[in-house]
Amino acid sequence: MLKPQNDQRLAGSAPTGHPLIMKFQDITAEMLPMVGGKAMNLGVLTRAGLPVPPGLCLTTEAYRRVAADAGLTDVLAALERTAPDETAALAGLAGRARALVLAAPVPDDIARAVRQSAAGAVAVRSSATAEDLPDASFAGQQDTYLNVVGPDAVLDAVRRCWASLWTDRAVAYRAANGIDHGAVHLAVVIQRMVQSEVAGVMFTANPVTGRRRETVINAAPGLGEAVVSGAVNPDHFVVSPSKTITKRNLGDKLLAVRSIAGGGTEQVRQEARDGACVTDQQVVALAKLGAQVEAHYGSPQDIEWAIDSAGTLWLTQARPITTLYPLAEGADGLRVYLCVSLAQGLHRPITPMGISVFRALGTSLTGLYGLPSDRRPAGTVPMAEPGMRVFGDVTGILRSRFGRAFFPRVLDVMEARSAVVLRGLFDDPRLSLTQRSPMPALRRVARLAVRYRIPVRVAQALARPQSVKRRIAGMGDRLRERLALAPDATATRRLDHVEHCLRSEIVPMLPEIAPGPAAGFLMLGLASRLLRGRTKPGELQTVLRGLPHNVTTEMDLALWHAATRIRADEDSARALSGPARPEGPLPPVLRKELAEFLSRYGHRAVAEIDLGMPRWSDDPSHVLGVLANYLRLDDPALAPDAQFARGAREADAMVDRLARRAGGLRGRIVRFALRRTRELAGYRETPKYYVIITLAEMRKHVAAVGHELAERGLLEAADDVFMLSLPEARAALGGTDQGNLVKARRATYARELRRRHVPRVLLSDGTEPEAVGAAPPAEGALTGTAASPGTVTGTARVVLDPVGAHLEPGEILVTPSTDPGWTPLFLTAGGLVMEMGGANSHGAVVAREYGIPAVVGVAHATARITTGQKITVDGTTGAVILDEPSD
Repeated sequence: MLKPQNDQRLAGSAPTGHPLIMKFQDITAEMLPMVGGKAMNLGVLTRAGLPVPPGLCLTTEAYRRVAADAGLTDVLAALERTAPDETAALAGLAGRARALVLAAPVPDDIARAVRQSAAGAVAVRSSATAEDLPDASFAGQQDTYLNVVGPDAVLDAVRRCWASLWTDRAVAYRAANGIDHGAVHLAVVIQRMVQSEVAGVMFTANPVTGRRRETVINAAPGLGEAVVSGAVNPDHFVVSPSKTITKRNLGDKLLAVRSIAGGGTEQVRQEARDGACVTDQQVVALAKLGAQVEAHYGSPQDIEWAIDSAGTLWLTQARPITTLYPLAEGADGLRVYLCVSLAQGLHRPITPMGISVFRALGTSLTGLYGLPSDRRPAGTVPMAEPGMRVFGDVTGILRSRFGRAFFPRVLDVMEARSAVVLRGLFDDPRLSLTQRSPMPALRRVARLAVRYRIPVRVAQALARPQSVKRRIAGMGDRLRERLALAPDATATRRLDHVEHCLRSEIVPMLPEIAPGPAAGFLMLGLASRLLRGRTKPGELQTVLRGLPHNVTTEMDLALWHAATRIRADEDSARALSGPARPEGPLPPVLRKELAEFLSRYGHRAVAEIDLGMPRWSDDPSHVLGVLANYLRLDDPALAPDAQFARGAREADAMVDRLARRAGGLRGRIVRFALRRTRELAGYRETPKYYVIITLAEMRKHVAAVGHELAERGLLEAADDVFMLSLPEARAALGGTDQGNLVKARRATYARELRRRHVPRVLLSDGTEPEAVGAAPPAEGALTGTAASPGTVTGTARVVLDPVGAHLEPGEILVTPSTDPGWTPLFLTAGGLVMEMGGANSHGAVVAREYGIPAVVGVAHATARITTGQKITVDGTTGAVILDEPSD
């Protein structure tokens, strides 16, 4: 039994005046730096009146004093210089730090306080200041010791907890999450041991599907360590928001962790059990208790729980679920959101300024339909920005008969997986049709077609394809004139100009350019109909190879031609043979070629739809890297211009072949249609190209505003302006202090850069339909529990022991089970397959944090999968599909 001490001589103040020992009931949410995440949460739960076993916290003051004498300065300096992917170096430094902490003497007052703080059996648990936090759970990164008996044993467990701040897995986790090693300290929880009959974990939101208020519970006999570590196949329950059990999968529960008399624990093998280890009443009671915990914190929680021999339910830990994708704010009722960012091939977050641009363009799009921007009729696309990505609200589209018929067909070409997901929502009764008549949408389309003379322009493009090129060239000239602004314009004038161009130049330009490439794809569709039943897979796609008038292809070829001229200059070629960005002045030929290329294409960039991203003219490192790669290309047949020319020849030959195959009048129509396709379809990149030109010009003006704000001391750095929206930048010009907002945004942006999984479609309740409505596993696949959504195909690496294990980047880790010692392998793994564990076991939790697909509970996985074999892991359906074993 614990003996809380009020004696200041024992538990009172350390030399700094900070207490060494604090009871749970005295701990508040503001004490994170003193007690760490785990103890803070236990204190909050205790003060809320929730059932927590009583306990104490040895504060971080004790660790600070011990660590100060351990001599960690050199190790910390070395860790600062070590990259997250240098796993061997990180492990070596972690080992040095552990040894130093374990060897450091424990001051007498600390040792006395620990020895006298507890009697009887206790759990000694690490509580780091960067643990159980909203941004990173640090699940299992530091050590816990169960059923510790005796003062000396408790002190030894405390020392080992301190040292566990420097385990390989903890150091690797901090490095991967960008957390300063020297800023993290460790408190230790000493808590009455619950000798549980059954225990497990509970998520108050579904960690796989994202659905909020749907409780997921895993349970197994004995102590909860068996479930948390993934050593047992537990019973699995899903409970609806109305507290009804909607799913149950009973595990074999062949292993239990039990306490040993006199201290310590043991793993006990037991016979498979047919029944559940908890009653339905206990499952519902757990779900209700979880709802209380979530309501208290205001966010979904990952909870560890235990039920003792008397049937009493205890909470032994609670922490935020860090892997859920954020909810869209301001949603009214059930809404469906499509990730526009992913549809544009952009996985990374978008800067606040970039999001502000999307909002302005959304308003302009709404105006193009002739509707007020604050109305939400079927067919319009309002926005949300969860996770700093742009999502379009497509609820109205899905509730419109016309929208259902038309929109997924567009996505079939642009983003096929999203189309499949959206079609899967058609049968959801919450999304029943509210607009059955297609006439309102057709009238809007007709007005748009008449307003911009789209049918006439399509006909002109088909009759005179060269007219499209003239129209586009003229459009470009007019656009550049409209984007121009006097160099001495004030900052306020620049923002006015940016808002005007976003509102009035980009969106109206699109229907003027789009008819040309649209005509080309209409002809492709016509040819496809005429050739129905007469083509082999891939033949029509061949017609689209080597298309002329594609500005992106033209850019690539321009860079290749620059590379061929650079190759002929010895100094320039030598400069690119080393790092991607040569140091010092560039050789004259390289400098000239780079300048000429940037004069034409410097407005482009990686993630270029985000106005906040630097353009190549701002930072040409990427261009220099591509040039260096081009110079390494020795096979002339693989040269970009050779491949383009070969593709064009194959396409022309395919047009002739398909026309002859159709024969007669049908063949002549096919030939005409496919030739028009080749003449016009290449212009499909032009609308976006002009959008990017506009964004690059607008970026210059916003950057100038940032420089003025920095010069006036209103921002720390000029590029801080991209962490603001347009209205916020305007407010900063008026003197509003945006410093704290910028810091918060940068922290959020850095966190989102590390996010590995972004849903294509997201419901307003957090559900990812792709995870919920996935197809059943393929016949012959190994099956298990879907633990971390996503699909990956790669080479398997079967690992039975993490010590000395080698995992190439992208390989799929196949293992019997994992505990926290395996975490460093997750940094390079492309996916995870485990024989044991449930959706809430440690391996599953860490896989979700790193965003790698995972399937757990796959029987005999290490026997049926061999190292080197290609496998596909579908963490959404729980399937592992095997190719033939590797030789």
